[in-house]
Amino acid sequence: MPASRLPMSLSLAILAAAALGACQQRAAGPGVAAAAPPPVAPVVLPAGSGCGPEIARTQAIVASDVASGNLNQPVGDRFNADLAQAGAACAAGKSGEALHLLAAAKSRYGYR
Repeated sequence: MPASRLPMSLSLAILAAAALGACQQRAAGPGVAAAAPPPVAPVVLPAGSGCGPEIARTQAIVASDVASGNLNQPVGDRFNADLAQAGAACAAGKSGEALHLLAAAKSRYGYR
């Protein structure tokens, strides 16, 4: 091969090797398996009407949300403290006040 063509041939050979190297797939190493979240038992909501069952249903939902990780524990604790105040008012026969406290707590934490 003439000396003038050698640099061009060498360049083409390097380019072809680089292109082929880029096309080769690398063997995938062992992947990291994502841990499945623990199964969460279905929430059984208390039946009935009045302030007691309403508060109990909200407490069950909050407990389920904390257990599933949809609500963090410190927020769940504050929410439950507010629900305890509503429960105390309900137990004292102050249904209107209890339902008002329940509605305020649900609104504060973004529940309906």
